[in-house]
Amino acid sequence: MTTAVPTRLGPRHWTAMIVLGFVGQVAWTVENMYLNVFLYDTITDDPTAIATMVAASAFTATLATLLVGALSDRTGRRRVFVAAGYVLWGLSTAAFGLVSVDTVANLAPAANAALLAMITVIVLDCVMSFLGSGANDAAFQAWVTDVTRPANRGRVESVLAIMPLVSMLAVFGALDPLTRAGQWREFFLLVGSVITVVGVVAWFLVRDRPALPRARGGALDAVFHGLRPGAMRANPALYLLLAAWAVWGVSTQVFLPYLIIYIQRYLQIEAYAVVLGVVLTGASAVTVGCGRLIDRVGKGRFLLPALGVYAVGLLAMWPARGLVPVIAAGLVLMSGFMLVAATIGALVRDHTPPERAGHVQGLRMVFAILVPMLAGPFIGALVIRGADAYYEDLGVLKQVPTPAVFLAAAAVLLLVAVPVRALRKREIV
Repeated sequence: MTTAVPTRLGPRHWTAMIVLGFVGQVAWTVENMYLNVFLYDTITDDPTAIATMVAASAFTATLATLLVGALSDRTGRRRVFVAAGYVLWGLSTAAFGLVSVDTVANLAPAANAALLAMITVIVLDCVMSFLGSGANDAAFQAWVTDVTRPANRGRVESVLAIMPLVSMLAVFGALDPLTRAGQWREFFLLVGSVITVVGVVAWFLVRDRPALPRARGGALDAVFHGLRPGAMRANPALYLLLAAWAVWGVSTQVFLPYLIIYIQRYLQIEAYAVVLGVVLTGASAVTVGCGRLIDRVGKGRFLLPALGVYAVGLLAMWPARGLVPVIAAGLVLMSGFMLVAATIGALVRDHTPPERAGHVQGLRMVFAILVPMLAGPFIGALVIRGADAYYEDLGVLKQVPTPAVFLAAAAVLLLVAVPVRALRKREIV
């Protein structure tokens, strides 16, 4: 069953976007933040295992988005990939609760139980990432592009942009006690059940856009189309926007992986949960409040001011000390962070070829996720090692992030001037 493309988004569209967007980000919060803790606490404290799992997951997620996005473009269907994908995503998430060293030892007494359990978790994480990225990053995000239009995408992106932060607050508040008590089976079962139920609900909420233009060519062409020079020449604005997204993304990853450690260990603010709670809530409110403004002013005109707010926030974090100054600087930083995410995400949707909406989600994963996550943390690590600052923990000196990571992030951000200048020549920003 299909319906006509609406001139305005109705309650069903908004419900689908909010529910699928929120629950999808809850799943990614669990995968990105808690799965590492699960592996460390219950199976092995070898950091190589965590690094291997993160790298394998990032690669798998990118590959899945390219494949499923291209397939949904060729079939002209998003609904089935969203609904079935969320159901399977939930089941794979719940499966982590069944993995433990004791369980593996009982099933394979002659094997190295810890090693086999570690491999099982890494493989299962890749399966979960493939299913989640196919359902959320590829099909759901492509569907959002299908059913929105330039006049309302700023408002839509402002809502979607806050979902990662709202999901973090929800997981910390509602589910963190389970992990602290070591109730991992209950933790994964609860999260997996919610994702699965939402997958069933998605079948009734999501409707494919009728007469959706379909991508032509073979399967391999559909997957790799956007990585070819010809596609870049045909859509220069899209790739300039993706390049700007990549530079900004690298900048964010210079400091984000170390932010909690910096607040807790360098600034010695034990109430870091209060800092994060106030900052994330306030920045989310600012972003949603600016959604209509982004559409009214124009996304292109709004991008530079948003980048400016983000840059000011980075510079404000450098001298900020103490609870109140850090909260104030953090509000500016994270408000700019989410405003840039909302604006540039909407601009990429505006310049997405209708027949390649799914495939562009794969390109977004490459430019906005894979490249920043590979480059940014290593830049931050180099800065931290260069600062050579330490704190003492039970008589052991441990290296600690310093305010220099925010200056390094600001320095990386300067490179965004290259694609932005090219976009200005094309009168896009």
